[in-house]
Amino acid sequence: MTSPYHPPVKRSVEIAGHKTSISLEPVFWDMLKAAAERRGVPVNALVARIDADRLEAETPPGLAGAIRVWLVTTS
Repeated sequence: MTSPYHPPVKRSVEIAGHKTSISLEPVFWDMLKAAAERRGVPVNALVARIDADRLEAETPPGLAGAIRVWLVTTS
């Protein structure tokens, strides 16, 4: 079994037609991919939904942090 402790991995995603990079630990990338598959949407589409939700917060967190919080509170 591989260790869940691994430094963040940077990947490129597209949100609303523009590319951005997000750094997440591999376990979170795996969780994000699984959540997108369960919902029948591409990872980019799920990230765009999370991004839109976070921007509505009184004090929006960074996108990577918002993804982590979303994953542990909704998955």
